[in-house]
Amino acid sequence: MGWMLVMFDLPVLTKAQRRTATEFRNALLEDGFFMVQFSVYTRACPDVDRMEKHAERLRKMVPEAGNVRVLFLTDAQWTRGLCLGGGNYERNHPPERIEMPKQIEFW
Repeated sequence: MGWMLVMFDLPVLTKAQRRTATEFRNALLEDGFFMVQFSVYTRACPDVDRMEKHAERLRKMVPEAGNVRVLFLTDAQWTRGLCLGGGNYERNHPPERIEMPKQIEFW
C-alpha cells in the first residue's frame, strides 16, 4: 500500500486563473484524493499499477501555468509523518474514511 502526495502552486491573480485552480482541485477530489492542506492532496494506492494510473491522469489534468509536484510514499513513510501546529502534534495516520484493501496483494 502506498500514498500519492500532490503539492501545487497555481496562479490565482485573475478570475480565469482562479477558475482553473478550482477546476484542478475539484478534479483531484473527483479522482479520489483528499485535501491535507489547501494545496496538498493525497490518495491511497494499493499497488504500483494504481499509482501509475493516477499519475497518468494527473499529467493530463495539470494546468499549463503553475507548478505541480507528486511524491510517492509507502504506508510506513506516511504513518511516520507528523502534523505540527499550535504547540500540539499528532501522528499522521491514514484518514479513517479510506478503507484498507480487503485482499492482500503480493508483488
